[in-house]
Amino acid sequence: MIHPSARIHPSADLEEGVTVGPRTSIWQRAQIRRAASVGGDCIIGRDAFIDEGVVLGDRVKIQNAALVYHGVTVGNGVFIGPGAILTNDRNPRAVTATGDLASADDWTVTPIHLGDGASIGAGAVIVAGCDVGPYAMVGAGAVVTHPVPGYALVVGNPAHRIGWVCACGARLTEHESGRFTCPSCQREYVYLPDRETLEERTGPVVTQGAPA
Repeated sequence: MIHPSARIHPSADLEEGVTVGPRTSIWQRAQIRRAASVGGDCIIGRDAFIDEGVVLGDRVKIQNAALVYHGVTVGNGVFIGPGAILTNDRNPRAVTATGDLASADDWTVTPIHLGDGASIGAGAVIVAGCDVGPYAMVGAGAVVTHPVPGYALVVGNPAHRIGWVCACGARLTEHESGRFTCPSCQREYVYLPDRETLEERTGPVVTQGAPA
């Protein structure tokens, strides 16, 4: 079902059974395969590929030429940069052990889940089975070979954590006793060693306007 308020470019290719939510925009030559689900208020960029059965939440931005393969689920408010690739096979082969061309029955999907608010940088590769936690940020060109905890900032090949980021995207400042603050919006976080991630303790500071 495609919501009547969705905007789909005439050159986009949507297969049978695709669901598209309200106010979503799908641009030139994007391909969305059968039974994929795209939420509301999403942007699917030019030449992006959304594979069979992929599930995208609301307010997801997928930039030009990104490839999102079967087995991927994406939370709300996620950013996937241009040319990023989310894979689904840990042991890819074109042929079987007997030399025959491999079919859909000859491999096992290894899924990926992107948590709410996560960001995947341009040209990054997420290896099958490596979940990315809420509000984590994967740097441009990184190759993620292990799960990424929420709010982590990872870069490089293989990707490794170099810090933590706020829900607003700014890099957090670390204080004693595992406390972190955001220099941009003043949110506060604490480190949870048992889960190896952060937990938000206070929201952003809201600046009131001057009195009339």
